[in-house]
Amino acid sequence: MNEPSISSCCSAGRAEQEPKAPNLLAGSTSEAGTIEPVQGQSRGSYDAMVLLPGGEFLMGTDDKEGFPADGEGPVRAVTIRPFYIDPYAVTNAEFAEFVRSTGYRTEAETFGWSFVFHLFVSPETAAKVKHVVQQTPWWWNVEGADWAHPEGPDSSIETRFDHPVIHISWNDAVAYCRWARKRLPTEAEWEYAARGGLTQKRYPWGDLLKPDSEHLCNIWQGKFPDKNNCSDGYAGTAPVHAFKPNGYGLYNVSGNVWEWCGDWFSPDWHMNAKATKTNPKGPQEGTRRVMRGGSYLCHKSYCNRYRVAARSSNTPDSSSGNMGFRCVADPKIESDSSSTSKR
Repeated sequence: MNEPSISSCCSAGRAEQEPKAPNLLAGSTSEAGTIEPVQGQSRGSYDAMVLLPGGEFLMGTDDKEGFPADGEGPVRAVTIRPFYIDPYAVTNAEFAEFVRSTGYRTEAETFGWSFVFHLFVSPETAAKVKHVVQQTPWWWNVEGADWAHPEGPDSSIETRFDHPVIHISWNDAVAYCRWARKRLPTEAEWEYAARGGLTQKRYPWGDLLKPDSEHLCNIWQGKFPDKNNCSDGYAGTAPVHAFKPNGYGLYNVSGNVWEWCGDWFSPDWHMNAKATKTNPKGPQEGTRRVMRGGSYLCHKSYCNRYRVAARSSNTPDSSSGNMGFRCVADPKIESDSSSTSKR
């Protein structure tokens, strides 16, 4: 039976940061291809979003590969109202537009540091690292790491404008959503969308991780946490439009980056008699917010949370090099009945 781990390869939280000197492993900066910046969609525009019809679906899983203590099960029928969702996670280019327009400073910038995976830290920056997470020493506390400097002050996003923005806390994501006149998805909306119209499949495309030996998501390939053979093409983040979309036209709902949801996390709230099965949300209060989808660091031997029903969480002020988000929006009242789904 798999055991849950709040502090894992999934992400690192600020509350878990321990004053322990790092083991200075030989590492290199993250690889990135030559790509052009992409233009963010107009603020408040739904033009690039996908309209999903909603309805009833089976949420959760009783999969033997799952983590029951995380609250992945039981399988239950849930009803969702229609909503719009971004086809991909918010990009560096889109987040840069937000920062230029508002002057917003992320929590990583305010704290002065964020968590970076050890293999991505340059030797010069590694020499200055003073702390790592005690239980997960691959997460290093890097001063100067933030969304615009993903691996530390000597890194940049200049060749990664169409990659997902990272080092984003839940609070940062909510600030962006408010500016964009959107919101974070509820956990139920996220899972409904990620399933892409399939019923109770392990992944957004089916039950096999690599059908016909084809890589369909960006996760860890090799021996975690020291050897990534990058057979899926990426060591760190991939462009948001990498790999095939699911049945609803959504990209990278498994792997690449963890995506924040609006709900407070609870392993058993959905089994509470007070929890509704229609447009459900998590409990009204808590200490950690839900994250979904897994990331480029997920591996079957340890995390295995790139399955579509898998769950994780972190404190709202936490950020790391594998945490991002995508937005949703409620349908506007349309006077023109010709509005159609973009599915």
